[in-house]
Amino acid sequence: MAATIRDVAQVTGVHISTVSRSFSAPHLVNEATRGRVLAAAARLGYRPNRAARALTTGRTYNIGLIVANIANPYFPPLIKAAQAHARERDYHVFVADTDEDPAVEEELVHALAKQVDGVVLASPRVGNRLIEQLARSVTLVLVNRRVEGLPAVLMDMRGGTRQVIEHLARLGHTRLAFAGGPPGAWTNREMRRAAAASARAMGLTLEVLGPHHPTENGGAAAAEEVVRTGATGVTCYNDLMALGLAERLGELGVRVPEDVSVVGVDDISPSRHTRPKLTTLAMPTAAAGRLAVDMLLQLAGDPDASNATATLDVALVVRDSTGPARRS
Repeated sequence: MAATIRDVAQVTGVHISTVSRSFSAPHLVNEATRGRVLAAAARLGYRPNRAARALTTGRTYNIGLIVANIANPYFPPLIKAAQAHARERDYHVFVADTDEDPAVEEELVHALAKQVDGVVLASPRVGNRLIEQLARSVTLVLVNRRVEGLPAVLMDMRGGTRQVIEHLARLGHTRLAFAGGPPGAWTNREMRRAAAASARAMGLTLEVLGPHHPTENGGAAAAEEVVRTGATGVTCYNDLMALGLAERLGELGVRVPEDVSVVGVDDISPSRHTRPKLTTLAMPTAAAGRLAVDMLLQLAGDPDASNATATLDVALVVRDSTGPARRS
């Protein structure tokens, strides 16, 4: 005979309502008590009836997570962290990929709205006005997009980009380029503005290139533009672009870093194994996934919860793709 909620309550010595809240509203239960309840439930083989809970609470206990491109190595750590964090709270995560298409992104939000308690939009490509409209039909938490009045998890792209420009300046680079990504990406705008401001403050020249597709092909397409500018230091929208740029520069007879230093963003796994190893900005993607889930579940349980914005620090990781500026 299957274990019941009463069995778990009897074993742990708590009220049935406490067992129920341990699964449906864990933030309302003392951590030690919830730990005892979950341990007893696991021993007894008890699993709450999700359909019954949904009827009682009005929740689905599902979360939507929409990413710009699941093939980009930036997103899997965020997805895995979000799924694991949600599972600890007895939520399921539906993951969807927009393939960088704003129209698909809008369609997916509408499709998920009635099946989930809320949606995490990671690196959205739709405009802010449309995001505001979508937020009227489903609870939204944003990752890497700032929209007034909506909760968001942001990376400190301005501070990180300043670190990159300062690093290149210390190496003697005075003529720089920024190889931009998608025009609708908040990260792209933040980096472009920060790169321009930092270069100006340090008396450096900066050429803004793009937009480009945020892939290795997009980086390769920027290579000839970089050569034409005469830049000796290049910051790319992401690591995929930086890897594609470095490879194409080599095909054009331009050495990295002897002739041109290249910096990426994200610190994806391939950046550590390519030759030369890529200097990049490391992003706390797993932490962002966990925090976004926390924000979403807080809003799902309390519609009046704070629509706070959290900004996570990023870190410059110096490897082999940057070096002293070449002499004229």
